[in-house]
Amino acid sequence: MSATPTNIQNQNNGPYDFSFDNIAKNIIDNHISGNEQFIGLGSGRAVTKIVKLLSPQVIKNCKFVCTSLQIKIEAEKKNLEIVDESKIPLLDLVIDGADQIDKKKHLIKGGGGALLREKILYYSAKKTIIVADSSKFFESFSRTVPLEIIPFGRNAVIPFIVRIGGNPSLRSLDRGYPYITENGNLILDTMFDDYSNIENLEVQLKKIPGIMETGLFIKPPDHCYCALENGKFEDRSKSI
Repeated sequence: MSATPTNIQNQNNGPYDFSFDNIAKNIIDNHISGNEQFIGLGSGRAVTKIVKLLSPQVIKNCKFVCTSLQIKIEAEKKNLEIVDESKIPLLDLVIDGADQIDKKKHLIKGGGGALLREKILYYSAKKTIIVADSSKFFESFSRTVPLEIIPFGRNAVIPFIVRIGGNPSLRSLDRGYPYITENGNLILDTMFDDYSNIENLEVQLKKIPGIMETGLFIKPPDHCYCALENGKFEDRSKSI
């Protein structure tokens, strides 16, 4: 499905911004009824725009679970009712972005560091919606996979990752300090030699003691929005 621009007032900072506005409006119109829904919010530009465009009815009647401090701050600005993790089993839908999407609609997520919480919400929700710009879509993966690990296992996991074809690198901040997730863990950004069997790679990684979660999302989203330039977008569902 292709869509053309609607009349939304915004300040565009890039070729995809107007498209993200239109995707946000489409999601609100077609997936958020405003009738006491529980909604999971990932992080990033697209989710931020959706939060900013929510109607008063949605704000009044819906409840939200946030995966990161970044999106929680945006939700607080809109006076959304934020609930804790005890409501995750009740999620009607989750809206999130992705770092890469392959031809089978597998995802790599975790560029922002919230992969563990995002994965919990993603696999718990009745409906999943992913939004990304056209530069994130590939025939097969070509980037690093974030692996969230406990600090105690930082060195122990590396030989196992290398053994299955991975080249891990500890994520660091600009000043050289290790990046710490909101769960108190570390992230190894890992490039792999072979991405032809993502399902098997996920299984092998989850067997390694010390890896809390991977940025591989095997389950295809129910709706996968691709932002094009000039306000256009496509809904590339898992059936494609």
